[in-house]
Amino acid sequence: EVARLTKLRDYFIMELLKIKNTSLNGHPTTRLPNNVNISFLGIEGESIMLKLDRLGIYVSTGSACHSLSLEPSHVIMALGQPSEYAHGSIRFTLGQSTTKKDLDQVLKVLPKIIDDLRKMSAIG
Repeated sequence: EVARLTKLRDYFIMELLKIKNTSLNGHPTTRLPNNVNISFLGIEGESIMLKLDRLGIYVSTGSACHSLSLEPSHVIMALGQPSEYAHGSIRFTLGQSTTKKDLDQVLKVLPKIIDDLRKMSAIG
């Protein structure tokens, strides 16, 4: 299962990083096999989360140990990222039922969500 999740995770990260002004939080390979924490600069993670939620795609903002606070994640900040990265971070967690098809569905809708939110954002 670790090998399967690692392969999916690495594929997903590679594709997500094709979205302009996107940054991976943490080491690209020395990380949990089911964890993808990524920042979309210029927009709030909460906005992304709400848009994805409406499509039945469930993510979290920030880091796992900071998920109930609106403050920038101290974990993301400790990685050396500025607060803008922490505010725009989204955490995807892959599981036993996650397939490449699931990830491709996210990759199909996420770039437009990011683009639309950046056009409306007062941050960027």
